[in-house]
Amino acid sequence: MTAPPSPSSRDKILDVAEARFAQRGYSGVGLRELAEAAELSKSSLFHHFPSKAALYCSVLDRVLQRLAARLAPAPGPQTTAAARLEILLDALLDVLAEQATTSRLLLRALFEDDDLPEEGLPEADAMNATLTGILAAVRGLIEQGVAEGSFRPVSPAHTLQSLIGITIYHFASGDFGEELLGQPIFSAAAVQERREEVKAFVRHGLLIRDA
Repeated sequence: MTAPPSPSSRDKILDVAEARFAQRGYSGVGLRELAEAAELSKSSLFHHFPSKAALYCSVLDRVLQRLAARLAPAPGPQTTAAARLEILLDALLDVLAEQATTSRLLLRALFEDDDLPEEGLPEADAMNATLTGILAAVRGLIEQGVAEGSFRPVSPAHTLQSLIGITIYHFASGDFGEELLGQPIFSAAAVQERREEVKAFVRHGLLIRDA
């Protein structure tokens, strides 16, 4: 049996950085620490990423790319917006439940933007393009549901905010969330329970009955 290929130096850096940034945030992690954890020299790290901001944005883009890849497969156009939204929520909850770093990084990124010197940073442009594509796809789905009469006439922007809150925050809530639930957030039972709760919440709050 052939052994899987070893990760590249770039992938090793991204793996280590994802774990550290998720745990302590952008400001709490140093490049020397990351290089040592990846068992590389600092010059090797700079060979792949010219700055900490470039590395952080690359980590976020990789996380968002994973998310986009899971949300991308969509049923044919004959499927209702309500059915497509449930499929999307299942995929989103699956990917958030697979790695604790995903939700923590995404939540941190919402309030760490001010620390990033993004001007002229290609990695930031790539990250923002990936994020914009994801948000536009979900917003378009909400708008479709309103237009076809299966969703209440809601604000797409506010609904998008609500969906982010009930999915990403939950898996990033750590000890606080586990104390509220009375069980580990990432256990199979808790993930399944969360899936049912989120979809029931959306059905009752968004869908028009018998639509």
